[in-house]
Amino acid sequence: MSTIISSIFFFILALGILITFHEFGHYWVARKLGIKVLRFSVGFGKPLWSKRGGPDDTEYVLAAIPLGGYVKMLDERDCEDIPAHEVHRAFNRQTLWKRTAVVVAGPFANFILAIFAYWLIFVIGVTGMKPIVGAVEAESMADQGGLRNGDLILSVDDIETPTWESAVVEMLDKGLDSDGFTLNVIDADSGQTVQKFLPVHAMPDDLNKGGLLDFIGIRPSRPNIPPVIGRLAPGGPAERAGLEGEDLIVEADGQAINDWEAWVDYVRARPGQTIDLLIERGAERLSLQLTPEAYETNEGVIGRIGASVQLQEMPDELKATVKHGAGESVWLAVVKTWDMSALTLKMLGKMVMGEISLSNLSGPISIARYAGYSASIGFVSFLTFLAVVSISLGVLNLLPIPMLDGGHLMYYAAEAVKGSPVSEATQVIGYKIGVALLVCMMVLAFYNDILRLIPS
Repeated sequence: MSTIISSIFFFILALGILITFHEFGHYWVARKLGIKVLRFSVGFGKPLWSKRGGPDDTEYVLAAIPLGGYVKMLDERDCEDIPAHEVHRAFNRQTLWKRTAVVVAGPFANFILAIFAYWLIFVIGVTGMKPIVGAVEAESMADQGGLRNGDLILSVDDIETPTWESAVVEMLDKGLDSDGFTLNVIDADSGQTVQKFLPVHAMPDDLNKGGLLDFIGIRPSRPNIPPVIGRLAPGGPAERAGLEGEDLIVEADGQAINDWEAWVDYVRARPGQTIDLLIERGAERLSLQLTPEAYETNEGVIGRIGASVQLQEMPDELKATVKHGAGESVWLAVVKTWDMSALTLKMLGKMVMGEISLSNLSGPISIARYAGYSASIGFVSFLTFLAVVSISLGVLNLLPIPMLDGGHLMYYAAEAVKGSPVSEATQVIGYKIGVALLVCMMVLAFYNDILRLIPS
């Protein structure tokens, strides 16, 4: 229960920050351009808290449903009997460039938030695993490209990758656009820096299943990690079987389990099969029965139990710390935000074209789980989560869908071309289409979330 409460708390916290920044962008620019703001609301529905203040007596609201927000401005289309001395401050009376600036300001504020988060991450410093190749699957893409156990990946297409996280992001980005990418690696045998080309035949349509590294056929090099249970997924097979955090797996079906990787391999090979376990809990040894759920991946059906390894101190030889000065971090944060925005837009385009499965779309349930998990790892991890979701929110809001900021910009672009505003009838039709699209997208996202919570 504590995991669920933690996920809900950090989900609401993250949404509160993201929504506040987004709406503040609209609010701040509107105020600076002389437009009267009537209400600034974080959330929808019944107000939980409200206060009036400022020269325009603006109402500031915290509402019950934390899935969005809005800034209500003076507008002749919504307000009747506007005093003559305030008509010039109505949103609909503003020039095209002013209205455009107000609309763009919301998504732009999300990008600013992401830049700040990445800047803080670079200044604080983030520690990750060096991208040292472990096992290479025979006849895989990695094997065809010449990667071998012990190779250290320095860069992907000349973009430096000091950690596995950065290496995976770059390989995903390059793999979506091309038939392969070039890795600069320190060869494990010669110790020399060499180039190796990894062919990418076709990216998996569902990037949530199997993972990119499994797809290209490599595993990160890892230290010998004891098979000690860490976090348990609520309601997962491990929790149902009676496993607890800090349990040590001693034997499975009478076979000794010496490290975590051996345990993972054993579970993956037995979807739907009951495993007789011998575990060590403190000074006591217990026998349990565990049945991994069947889970479909690009490699076929595997078993999984909903448990992670207990985190261990990373050996220095596998550790990489990325840290930069405050000044340098500004530019690096801008570049990182740009790259992640481009990758998000690219992924959305691939989904629309049917080249990537729509099952990659996540809804509030998945986001809440990621929020709780990232916060449990540490502040830098939560900042990274916040930056990624803020970028996604900014990109999504710029899509040319009526009801979103991008839909308004689409109408303004048409107005700029034809010299007059789009008719109200056309806008009404557009809004109906926009609502239908958003409802379909939300239903699909919830459906994907529910599928991730239940066995295949």
